[in-house]
Amino acid sequence: MPVRNRSDVASRRETVLRYAIAVAAVALAFTARFVLASILKDQAPYLFFLPPVLLAAGVGGFGPGILATGLSIPLVFFFIANYGTVGWTEVANGAVFVLIGVGTAWIGKRLRQARILALTREAHLQSIIDIVPEATIVIDGRGIIQSFSATAERMFGYTAAEAIGNNVTLLMPSPYREEHDGYIERYRDTGEPRVIGTGRVVAAQRKDGSTFPIELAVGEIWPAGQRFFTGFIRDLTERQETEARLQELRSELAHVSRLTEMGGMASAIAHELNQPLAAIANYLKGSRRLLDGSADERLVILRDAIDSAADQALRAGQIIRHMRDFIGRGGSERQIQSIAKLVEEASALALVGAKDQGIHVTFDFDPRVDLVLADKVQVQQVLVNLIRNAIEAMEESSERNLTVRTTPADDMMIVVQVDDTGSGISEEMAARLFQPFATTKPRGMGVGLSISRTIVEAHGGQIEAGPRAGGGTTFRFTLPAVTKEESSDAHR
Repeated sequence: MPVRNRSDVASRRETVLRYAIAVAAVALAFTARFVLASILKDQAPYLFFLPPVLLAAGVGGFGPGILATGLSIPLVFFFIANYGTVGWTEVANGAVFVLIGVGTAWIGKRLRQARILALTREAHLQSIIDIVPEATIVIDGRGIIQSFSATAERMFGYTAAEAIGNNVTLLMPSPYREEHDGYIERYRDTGEPRVIGTGRVVAAQRKDGSTFPIELAVGEIWPAGQRFFTGFIRDLTERQETEARLQELRSELAHVSRLTEMGGMASAIAHELNQPLAAIANYLKGSRRLLDGSADERLVILRDAIDSAADQALRAGQIIRHMRDFIGRGGSERQIQSIAKLVEEASALALVGAKDQGIHVTFDFDPRVDLVLADKVQVQQVLVNLIRNAIEAMEESSERNLTVRTTPADDMMIVVQVDDTGSGISEEMAARLFQPFATTKPRGMGVGLSISRTIVEAHGGQIEAGPRAGGGTTFRFTLPAVTKEESSDAHR
């Protein structure tokens, strides 16, 4: 049955019941008066029928009140006619009774409307309370639970019937359970608020005995001169788990960052040392040729020493070349990833404290592209580097807007772009931006962008930087895209 039809049926039943109560009340009064007729004769006939009118009007409103009045008049005159005479006095009394009945019915109507309005408001308020994510609990001045919302039922495992009437300490572990009544008593005696109007993090206890962290805010209300406290409770379990996961991810990225920086430094050092070692070997070989042809025994020993030094220099160069090859090849676990999720997780780490600096962050993900083939940690390290660089570049800027967007590119690639409104990059710095040890930071090592380029190029992409229209800098890098069909085939 549709909801509207069920509502109409219920309304008709309620209307029939109200009128039935009016008829039943009048019938009961008539029965009582009939039983006592031999004793009362024609005395006080209206006295028996006034309560049914009041009852019908109070319960049913105007219609049932008028019905009870209309049914009572002929029954009253039935007793008067049988045990007395009907005169003008009786007619006047009947008219007064009708006026009283009509007035009572009108008052009953107003009372019923007020009662319906109050019930509607209460139901509306309860429906709002039931859908808010915070649990809502109302206790009286003695700590006894008076109201227990649907969210509270889900959060604590108790039904409203189980919780209402019990002390709120039912929901608390030790030592809060033993101390709570003392808090209420102290507040009642001193009036000094410690929790009222403020929020704090405490522990709560479910029906199964398990404890969990909550954020509690308490307000005080005084309806009809009685003191009540309303508590708004938010479950912090998921938030703490998320924070723990973020901290774990932050530590993992920091560890990988250190390793990557060490690898980048080793690669840069290998590149810088390889040329001097080659020069040393060449100088030693030249010196060896200058000594050829001499018969001096000491020079023979010197030639052998020079040969050994040249061999060791060449050997050192070979070791460094092997190390560079190893670092260049690297080792990564590339999987199909959501670029939007990678950006969101990396941003959660890189943007710590950004809000306090007045930085406005915008994410713009193109719905046409999302999946990439990438090493999650390495790509997130690139994003963290670029976002942190953008934040540092805007430290002195009056406008601090950071935008991270993704767009499709040619050859099945995805572009990730980081825009800032910072001071920009000078032409001199732009020429060597991605070179090792190139930095404008007083304490920077100049390896972050070099490492980022290594990671992006190892993924088959490119990274570049340029001026942003309106001021600031734009960093763009590409990654190989994966279609949904390719993703489905990979998971079969």
